[in-house]
Amino acid sequence: MSGTSADGVDAALVEWPDGAETRPFRLVAFHADPFPASLQERIHRLAAGRVAPGEALRELAALDVVLGERFAEAALAVCRAAAVELDAIDAIASHGQTVAHHPELRATLQIGDPSVIAERTGCTTVADFRPRDVAAGGEGAPLAPFFHYAAFADPSEGRVALNLGGIANVTWIPPGAGPDDVVAFDVGPANALIDGVVRAQTEGRERFDRDGARARRGRVDALLLARLLDDGFLARPPPKSTGRERYGSAEAEALAREWNERALPPDDLVATLTAFTIEAVRRACAELLGPGARVDRLLVGGGGAENPALLEGLARALPQATVLPFDAAGVPARAAEAMAFSLLGRNALLGLPNHLPRCTGARRAAVLGEIVPGRRGRW
Repeated sequence: MSGTSADGVDAALVEWPDGAETRPFRLVAFHADPFPASLQERIHRLAAGRVAPGEALRELAALDVVLGERFAEAALAVCRAAAVELDAIDAIASHGQTVAHHPELRATLQIGDPSVIAERTGCTTVADFRPRDVAAGGEGAPLAPFFHYAAFADPSEGRVALNLGGIANVTWIPPGAGPDDVVAFDVGPANALIDGVVRAQTEGRERFDRDGARARRGRVDALLLARLLDDGFLARPPPKSTGRERYGSAEAEALAREWNERALPPDDLVATLTAFTIEAVRRACAELLGPGARVDRLLVGGGGAENPALLEGLARALPQATVLPFDAAGVPARAAEAMAFSLLGRNALLGLPNHLPRCTGARRAAVLGEIVPGRRGRW
């Protein structure tokens, strides 16, 4: 899994039941491979449309291969970490790196060539999950709620799984919910703007707000916060999805320039963007989950789960809910997204639906993913 932040690839080695059941499952090993700043910048430039017109297709093709190699190496590394031979691996599931997501055009694009992964590892590889959902009338996102429901559903407790990656997205799982009761959608920006502003302010010396230190030092600017919250996407009812095309480098750099021109303390901007994410999540939980929704527990994953300023702010904003990282429910926060796509890959091999149409807006349940056979044959 490589997310909106494009800061690296996460690999999870997971054991799943052989049939349609999802429990019990076991995380065998996890490996994180950070991208060098130069590769992250190339991805961001491509996604932001900042590659020279005559070079765009060449760069797209080149990154497709480069990322395929990085994903293959991450898969090999997690096997080495677990001392598991490749012959014991049923398949690799690769989300790929999103470089364009335009559901209004019925288009979404993830790169990281699965043929490269299959060739380097010898393992059957399942990839390109989002396009089938879009073809079925969906947004192509969010897909992780299929895993959230499998891992976190509880018979007596209303739970929200909040992923704070580059984009914030929520999965609402009512007490005793069935798959059709789950509500999930992208809330708005999380680390995409925060990280982008920190990079712009430090000229690339820092890539994110480590431990929320800048947000804690800064003061929230009420006027900018109100302007940010006056965003039509936040109020739009689900299903909905978004990405760096809306909340990416261009917006982060524009905010950083504005702040610099006004000679305001840099940390105040980081604090304001952190408050923006928190308030957007609060509003989503209060207004968009459906009538009578009672959030007993807010489980937080993604990079934001390691940001105390975000977690503390969420606890203040949602005092009725217990705010905890995914780890408290048996899923390591850092591994959750990679684990989610391992489940989607398993279901694809079994010919079982692997998304929640109510959450994406798809017309029907489908089997997402395209399969590249490994050396042993199909699967």
